[in-house]
Amino acid sequence: MAGKVYRCSVQLTRAHGRAILEGAFLKARELGAEPLTVVVLDGGGNIVAAEREDGCAPLRFPVALGKAFAALGNGAASGVIGERNAERPAFLASVAAVSGGRFVPVAGGVLILDAHDQVIGAAGASGASSPEDEGAVIAGIEAAGLAWGLEPE
Repeated sequence: MAGKVYRCSVQLTRAHGRAILEGAFLKARELGAEPLTVVVLDGGGNIVAAEREDGCAPLRFPVALGKAFAALGNGAASGVIGERNAERPAFLASVAAVSGGRFVPVAGGVLILDAHDQVIGAAGASGASSPEDEGAVIAGIEAAGLAWGLEPE
């Protein structure tokens, strides 16, 4: 299509996404964790940045994406969603089905917040233990100079 078009509003830039990836990988290396795959989504669920470290198995990408999407789609971190609904396996299975399989309610998906604690995106990691995945993502969000949230108070 030739010609000018209106541009979309951007709250989570490509530069933010790259900084989150690098910060998460740096934290994972400091922890001595297994290689990670990290996915950063904007508020609409679009991929802003995604990358895997050398040595990651192929399923790490869809798992990292599913953790980020679970957080974004529910307004709380993926691990919080899983914990809240541990006694409701039918609910978790239903949400996984309606999301087309992009729902992994396990720690490692963290919300990215603006200055008013509103969601502007999410990041998810897979490859290490769930707590290490979550910690790496939090470190990445902080490295990008952004705020993060697991669940509102």
